[in-house]
This record gives sequence, structure tokens and C-alpha cells, in this order.
Amino acid sequence: MNKLTILLFCFLSLPLLSEAQWLTGMRTYYSDDFREWVIYTDDEDMEGDLNMRWKSQNDWSEWDYSIGDLSGTIRATFRNDPSQFEIRGDGITVTARRLFANDFREWRITDNETTLIFKTKWGNNTNEWTLRDEKKGSFDMETEWEGDPRDWRIDDELDEEVSLQMKVAMIFLAIYHASPRE
Repeated sequence: MNKLTILLFCFLSLPLLSEAQWLTGMRTYYSDDFREWVIYTDDEDMEGDLNMRWKSQNDWSEWDYSIGDLSGTIRATFRNDPSQFEIRGDGITVTARRLFANDFREWRITDNETTLIFKTKWGNNTNEWTLRDEKKGSFDMETEWEGDPRDWRIDDELDEEVSLQMKVAMIFLAIYHASPRE
């Protein structure tokens, strides 16, 4: 009887497990423009986007994102200072700030309950970013082609407790630092 209860619980939990979204990649919408992005998830019917809010002004301080039914904003806390960003959406606020002054390679991302450290894998090389956390899992991003920041692969093995807003913070930081400013 105990095995039957466990089996029934697993079967009934299956729909809940499938609702977690894992990010799988992203690319620029137009090949020569780093202000509009398409975000891919493990559900082929669900794409997202990440877009610069003030494209005509080439203002990198404010962005909008949406994935499925979720949407939100990303903005620099201080307009001309890219050392701290605030990611908001679905009632959740995430802060991303440089771990060390004048060093864009390591970032502390927090929602005041969970704190993660996201960093470049190899020093100043912005083609690969990584996060390793014993309790929350791992998250890796790398460009499809080294030196070409238009297409990214994402290996999202984070616990389902990590919010989409925290994941958006990581993908934003990677593309923000790897993309050329026009």
C-alpha cells in the first residue's frame, strides 16, 4: 500500500513539475542589432523577448522582457552607472550588482531570499558565463560561436525555486557585457 501511495503522489505531481520553465537559448532578432532578442525555453511553443526600451536613443539603461505570460522591466538603478540593475516582474524584484567595484565579471543577484553569484567563466572573456550553487543548481551561458554574441546556448539546471526574474537578470548581464555598443 505504501508503494501505491508513493506512485500515486508521483503521478499527480507530474503536471506541477512540467510547469517550471528552463531557458535554452537566445539570439538577436536582427543579425546586426543587439537591442532586440528572442529567448527560447524548453517548450517550443513558448518564446520570449528582451528589448531595449528606448531603441531610437540607443539607451542601454532600460529594457523590457516577456516570456509566456510573464513580463517585466530591467533598469539601471542609476541611469549612467551600469554597476547595478533592478529586474521587476510578476510582483518580484531582483537586484543585480557588481561584486567588486569596476569589475563587471562577477555579479551578486538577489531577491532578498535567494542570493546567487553569476560570473564570467574565464576572466575577461564575455563569451561564457556561469553560476554554480550547491543548493540551487547551475546555470551556464555561452555563445554559439566564440566572439559572436548574436546567438547563445543556455544550460539551465537551476532549482525550480529560482525565479524567472533571477534567470532574466543573468541572461541580461551576459548579453549586456558581450554585445557591442553601436
